[in-house]
Amino acid sequence: MMGTSEGLTFAENKYPFWRCGLQRKEGCTLHKISCAIAFLLAVTVPEQGFSADKELGETRYKKSCISCHGKAGKGAASYPKISGNPVTYTIEKLRLYREGIKQGPNSALMIMMAKPLTDEEIDNLAAYLEDAE
Repeated sequence: MMGTSEGLTFAENKYPFWRCGLQRKEGCTLHKISCAIAFLLAVTVPEQGFSADKELGETRYKKSCISCHGKAGKGAASYPKISGNPVTYTIEKLRLYREGIKQGPNSALMIMMAKPLTDEEIDNLAAYLEDAE
């Protein structure tokens, strides 16, 4: 694959989860598996025709996420901005957290918060966060 001016490959630009934040080691099996899962989700979960309920997503966000990620997912303190990402990216991240896969410095907290989420709730959250204001 050709690199870009930012030094990222095509896959890293098209599918941001490729830069997933796992502490990578050459040949790390966990990283390879999580990237493979993320890639499959990205190419199999259609963004067009996606039928999630943004209002239910906002309600769930205000119940579980707002205290750390701030209003509309804009980020707060050491917690990252989570709005504005493609639906597939957010779905992939939340499903990996729900499965207990660490992805960054706040993984323990995110794993605990994602465990009780259903697929429908994850879809709704992703739909809300895609263009939350």
